[in-house]
Amino acid sequence: MRIVDLICVPARTGFFRDDQAAIRNGAEHDGFLYKGSPVTAGFEQIREPGRCVSVLLVLSSGEIALGDCVEVQYAGAGGRAPAMDVESVIQEIDEAVRELLLGRSVDTFREIADEVEAVSYRGNQLSTAVRYGVTQALLHAAALCNRETMAEVIQREFQTGIDILPVPLYTQSGDDRYGNVDKMILKEVDVLPHGLINEVETKLGRNGEILAAYVAWVRDRVLELRTRDDYMPRLHFDTYGTIGIAFGGDLEAIADYLGTLASAAAPFALRIEHPIDAGGREEQIEVFSRLRRELAARGIPVELVVDEWCNTLEDIRLFVEAGAADVIHVKMPDLGSIQNTIEALLFVKSAGLAALCGGTCNETDVSARVSTHIGMACGVDQLLAKPGMGVDEGLMIVGNEMARVHALTSRRSALPEVPR
Repeated sequence: MRIVDLICVPARTGFFRDDQAAIRNGAEHDGFLYKGSPVTAGFEQIREPGRCVSVLLVLSSGEIALGDCVEVQYAGAGGRAPAMDVESVIQEIDEAVRELLLGRSVDTFREIADEVEAVSYRGNQLSTAVRYGVTQALLHAAALCNRETMAEVIQREFQTGIDILPVPLYTQSGDDRYGNVDKMILKEVDVLPHGLINEVETKLGRNGEILAAYVAWVRDRVLELRTRDDYMPRLHFDTYGTIGIAFGGDLEAIADYLGTLASAAAPFALRIEHPIDAGGREEQIEVFSRLRRELAARGIPVELVVDEWCNTLEDIRLFVEAGAADVIHVKMPDLGSIQNTIEALLFVKSAGLAALCGGTCNETDVSARVSTHIGMACGVDQLLAKPGMGVDEGLMIVGNEMARVHALTSRRSALPEVPR
């Protein structure tokens, strides 16, 4: 089976892209939007509709393999790629990828994906969005060619030795951090609520009091609404560096505060994502390592999740080797080609750390389904339900895909004669 055509289509994502720097600087809400001017390059407004480029590989069988070129919600922040321009992405694919792919066999994934990863365009590597979307389509094509799921392609080509099973799902509340928690509890989500604690004055509190009260509220709400005592979700809050801002970067004060949050979360396990933004990769590794040692010395049961400044496969290796986090958020769009995500997740697990197969609310149904296969094939500790911030849609897309993949692969294992 070969690629006979490549079509690029501008499309919509499941959320918006936001100027994180402007929001962290105190931009006020104006309904769903924000007041003020953007400060990050590539933004015309602080909040802008999410856009993507859908890549369609037309195969000689007549089947269509899909992948979506997307960017994260906070484009251009924390060492990430700058804001994406749809027209430039299409031009990049036409000029640098089309000739490479047309006529190529798609019976395997990894070899041709590595070629895409190595392509040079105008003196630089292909953009992360292009590599992300094109390699999604190549994985889908290999699955169609071999009459198997994308998870099975990964399991075979990367020799994971991991059974393809359901993994814990993680949902995001967005700014509706109370109503959406009720949805999560009713649907018995494994990890919740994210919380979107991206500003000090109104979401964290100058002394952290707003978040502390929210953590306690989430704990109490789970205890009140759950219908069985063994429903014990992990509590995970993303704080976007605001704790470091509120406490002036004082690691002892931050450790004290995280101890307060751990007490507020009990009896549930607690993960805190990006409590401090140190401004660079090396600085982030050093600060996270120190904070993690401080928490361990005090016996404070909080797991640190790294996100910003840990954007590439190389970054992830450095954070893992330094012992700079308990959980590595492998943010898929930031790593470009999806084989980088696969290798990163397997590396994190082999090092004994928790692997979060994540991404962004600003993805699509296509990229979300691909990430489901990757998360299951790599046996991750936590898989982000995406796109969007409404809980239901992302949970439906990722959760249903996971259920289908598990049902199909289980049937094949039990009945090898089931046709592919």
